[in-house]
Amino acid sequence: MEPAEKSQKSTLQVEERKDSVEEKVKNEPEKELFSWVATERPFKRRNREFYVTVIAITVIVGLILLLTEGFMPVILLISLIFLFYILNTVEPEKIEYKITNKGIKVADKKTQWEVLTNFWITRRYDNELLVFGTLIVPGRMELVINSEDKEKIKEIVSKYVTNEETPPSGLDKAANWFAKKLPGNN
Repeated sequence: MEPAEKSQKSTLQVEERKDSVEEKVKNEPEKELFSWVATERPFKRRNREFYVTVIAITVIVGLILLLTEGFMPVILLISLIFLFYILNTVEPEKIEYKITNKGIKVADKKTQWEVLTNFWITRRYDNELLVFGTLIVPGRMELVINSEDKEKIKEIVSKYVTNEETPPSGLDKAANWFAKKLPGNN
């Protein structure tokens, strides 16, 4: 079979599967398939050395921006560093996640299956993450999951969305490279 025929055949299968899922979902009342409680976001407490390094880099970049562009980019940089500091010092709350036959609910905010394109499971810090590709901005939705629920969640979600990891973008690669250079991120 030609590669073009394989691609066309797999595309048709995905479309048929989506059509059958949409038909099932539209005709049924909403019911909860699985739920769990986990933190809102991945979290890792940072040490003093990390913050000293980040502040030193920020001061150098801030001085360069001040000399070339003025005060506004420096104010933006300071506000981003403040946000980064707060997100890394304030522990996230625990919230409830639900998988239903109509979509995913995160703290009672529902995202329909039609908006989700694919999913995969990854790890960041000490947390397992269920990551969805989405058709809406920002393009990804990340949910913290409990390690013991991983297989059950994968089984349920794969009935509605394709299990396929999206390759990292150029921005993702640059951010990962930079994060590895900071102390405490090995």
